[in-house]
This record gives sequence, structure tokens and C-alpha cells, in this order.
Amino acid sequence: MRDKYHNVVIKVLIFIIDFWLIDIAFTFTLALGISAGSSAPKDVTAFFLIFSLIWIIAGFLFKVYRIDTVSLMRNISINLLATFVVHTLMIFAILTRFNVFNINSKFLVCLYIIAAILIISSRVLFKLVLKHFEFSEFDQRKVIIIGATGSGRALHQFFQQHEASGYKFKGFFYDDEPKNGYFNKLMAGDLSSIKAFCVREQIDEIYFTLPVTHKDLLEDILKFADDNFIYFRIAPDFGRAMEGNCNLFLLNSIPVLTARKEPLRVAFNATLKRAFDIGFSLLVICVLFPFVMPLIALSIRLDSDGPIIFKQLRPGKRNKLFDCYKFRTMRVNQSTEVQATKNDSRVTRVGRFLRKTNLDELPQFFNVLLGNMSVVGPRPNMASQLEQYSKTIQQYKLRHFITPGITGYAQVNGYRGETKDHKLMEQRVKYDVLYLENWSLSLDIKIIFLTVWNMLKGDRNAY
Repeated sequence: MRDKYHNVVIKVLIFIIDFWLIDIAFTFTLALGISAGSSAPKDVTAFFLIFSLIWIIAGFLFKVYRIDTVSLMRNISINLLATFVVHTLMIFAILTRFNVFNINSKFLVCLYIIAAILIISSRVLFKLVLKHFEFSEFDQRKVIIIGATGSGRALHQFFQQHEASGYKFKGFFYDDEPKNGYFNKLMAGDLSSIKAFCVREQIDEIYFTLPVTHKDLLEDILKFADDNFIYFRIAPDFGRAMEGNCNLFLLNSIPVLTARKEPLRVAFNATLKRAFDIGFSLLVICVLFPFVMPLIALSIRLDSDGPIIFKQLRPGKRNKLFDCYKFRTMRVNQSTEVQATKNDSRVTRVGRFLRKTNLDELPQFFNVLLGNMSVVGPRPNMASQLEQYSKTIQQYKLRHFITPGITGYAQVNGYRGETKDHKLMEQRVKYDVLYLENWSLSLDIKIIFLTVWNMLKGDRNAY
């Protein structure tokens, strides 16, 4: 819990510092006597807020607020550069497309140079400060792991990735020769040498990863740890049955393990996602529908006979069927359970455009308000596909543990449209399960942004 708090505090701190540095860049650019343009002062203020907001969004997309040791170097180079590039493109698009702000190009170039110098310098400074604390061993916890097991390996990898949080791994202890070569260079001794090593190296925490059947050893090390003011942690190994992203929670003080992470089973997360879904859907319906709906409806009506809205039963959360709404993109036919293919003769001219731009999915925002769908989630496949793929793809049904979405993690990673190859569906399911296990509001925002980006640039799998 301490590490989670520690990481969040530093992320918020970096977030605030970035906002402050952008403000300094604006102030310093104006102080140099470079005019922002013919825009009124209130417009310059509005541009500053948009400039900062887009930087924050781009920063979350490219994870420049992560603080682990590996990503800090990446943030200073690749991730930070990517953030600047995307930010520049988005600002350029706003200035040229909407023509709301009249910003001087010289002012903009100078602003970017100063902002880049300040932000990159802050990251380098943060890295140097962090390294200083690492070398000075300030707030570091020396840890050892008892047992060359699967959970022991997972713990070691965690300590490596979170050195910035104060962990300093000192070695594994095990009697038998490890079967896995991963542990060979990391062994610090056998079980009999644990106590002497802990006293000599002034160990702060001991992690016990052997099965809890080693009762005598567990009690002996626990007593030793208590006598020497060393924190004792138990992370028992459950073998291959619990490999992967297992999760632990307390049920009335009883520790319970789950087979995978389930962030949307947390009431706060589920409420947050639902509130975002409702707010975002109302925004789209109120802003876009009054202008887009009549044009699309008229185009569909003029292009072919049939209803404007097409509805089809789709399996949703826990396989419960619901009416999924779309703008009709095909001529009226009896093969609605057959997946659309490239150059499908059933697709109308207007329908081809709607599919290419994802505009055919707009009515699904009403599904979101009804609670049948979410803005982001696994795409609801046809009922026939559920029956087909659940027999051959082991994790297929896992995607139905959460509410289906208008767009999803698989779609923005290139797995949308026709699934001619069984492996394509396996990859789609893989990304859907990754989304289920790693949901966050920032991930939803990232997927929405990438969906809009794919709409603008065109998706070759959309037909």
C-alpha cells in the first residue's frame, strides 16, 4: 500500500510540475517580447489551457508519468519525444482546422523550444535526484526471498521494476539446486545461512515463498525476524495453477486469491466507468446527433430501401442477449448472421463509408445509456460466433465477464473487421482479456483517442 501511495504522489507531483513548467514557458516567451498574435488576452489564456490539457492527455498516452527506473530513461528519450510529436500535431490540427486562435508561428516555435528545454531538464533532474537517493540508500529496504519458486521469481521481477520505490534485492535462499536457470546467479545461500546473512547485511524484509506446508521453517524464521526487527512477509507458491495475474483481496479479514486481476469488480472502478460512459455518451448524443443523425438517415434512405436503424441480438455481459443498434449499412437480406467480408455485395455505397469511418456504430451510444454496452470494452460478436469460438478458444468466454463496448483494445491494435483466420480471433480475444485484467480510466481514454485517430487516418480492416 505504501508503494502505491508513493507512486501516485510522485506521478501527481510530476503532473503538477509539467503544468507549472508550461506556464513558465508561456510567461517567458511573452517576456521575450514575442507577440502571441492578434488574439485577445482571454484567447491566449484559453490557448494555454488547451495546450496544457493536450500535453497531459498525450503524456498519459505515452506513459511519461511512470516513475519506475526503466521507464524514466525511456521517458527522457522515446516516450517524451513521442509525446512532443503528438502534441505538436494536435495543436497544429486545432490551429489550422478550427481557426479559433490566431497564434503567431514565431511565438509557437519559441514556446515549444522553451517548454521542451524545461520539461526535459526536469526529467533529467528528477533522474539525478532519484539516483542520489538510490546510492545514498535513503529509504531503501533490503529484501531477501526464501524459495526458488514461481512466486519468488515474480517478486524478484517486481523488486527490479520498482527499485525507485526503495527495494534492494539481496538474494534467494534455497536448499536444493534450482531447476530453473533464472535463479542460479541470484542465489545467496541455503536455508541454514539465512539468519547469519540477515544480521550481517542488515536485512529489512524477508519474503517466504515456499509452500505453507514448511510449517517448522516458517515458524522458526518468523520468530527470528521478530527478534531482529525484520518484517516477515508470506507469499506462498501455488504452482502452475496460479501463474499469471492472480489477485489478492480481503473478505472480512480472510485473504482470498483470484485467478486474474479484476479491476472492474471493485465497486469504485465500476461506478467510475459507468459514470464516464453516461457522461461521454450524453456528450456525443447532444453534440453530434443533431447534426449528423439527419444527414446519415437521409443518405441511407436515398441509397437503398429499408430501415434507418438496424438492430441485431448480440451476447453481452454474462452472455445475456440484447438488441445492438447500428445504422443500416447493408441491403435488406436474410444473411444477417454472416460476417461482412471485403467487397461484400450486401454493403451499400453509403454503408461502405459508414463502416470505414465507424459512423455506423453511433446509435450504440443509446445502448450505452441503457446499460447494455460501454463506450470501451470487447466488441459484441454475433451469437453464432460465441457458439463457434467458445469451443476452440480457451479464453473466449472471459471477454463476456464485462460489458461489451463500442470500441475496444483489440480494435485499436488492428484486430477489427473480418476474422478469416482463427489466429486473428485468438489475438482479438487476447487483447480483450488484457483489457479486462488491466482496465483503468486512462486506458479507456487512450483507446477512445486511438479510435478517433484511426477514423481520421482510415483503417484498412474496416469494410
